[in-house]
Amino acid sequence: MGSAAEEHRRVAAAFTTTVEGVTAAAWDQPAPPQGWVARDVVRHLVEWFPAFLHGATGIELPSGPSVDDDPVGAWHAQTAGVQELLDTPVVADREYDLSHIDTMTLAQAIDRIYTADVFMHRWDLARATGQDETLDAERCAEMLEGMLPMDEALRQSGHYGPRVEVPDDADVQTKLLAFIGRTP
Repeated sequence: MGSAAEEHRRVAAAFTTTVEGVTAAAWDQPAPPQGWVARDVVRHLVEWFPAFLHGATGIELPSGPSVDDDPVGAWHAQTAGVQELLDTPVVADREYDLSHIDTMTLAQAIDRIYTADVFMHRWDLARATGQDETLDAERCAEMLEGMLPMDEALRQSGHYGPRVEVPDDADVQTKLLAFIGRTP
């Protein structure tokens, strides 16, 4: 994997392609996780991360249109704002004490928490809207390897559903999705 800025650029571009591929009628299609529709996948990303960022660092992302009015525009505004932070070394390299996580640079926090979330939620949006669900196998393997030792803590966080059983010989994308509670 490259730098946090490069990884975000790559992962966000894949998510952007998926967002831009959603037809107007598909925004209300059911999506994983249960109880969501496709629009909620974008809503999740454009709501939780700015709140986390502001609470942990005081940094505010520029706001875009509402997800209800323009999910594509909301996503474009968010991804541009995050990329600008990562492309500005004086901001990206600043360390913050993220008390519930650790002390790290903003770039590290975005990469570990947000970019990873964008990566995994691309599958949800693709699944909901009938698009290509293929995720980068190398990133899937790296994420799964990093998450396996934290299984209990991740489950207790409430951010992941119960693990889904899959065959031992399943591909790494299937294993990652099953680990986070998705039924591939």
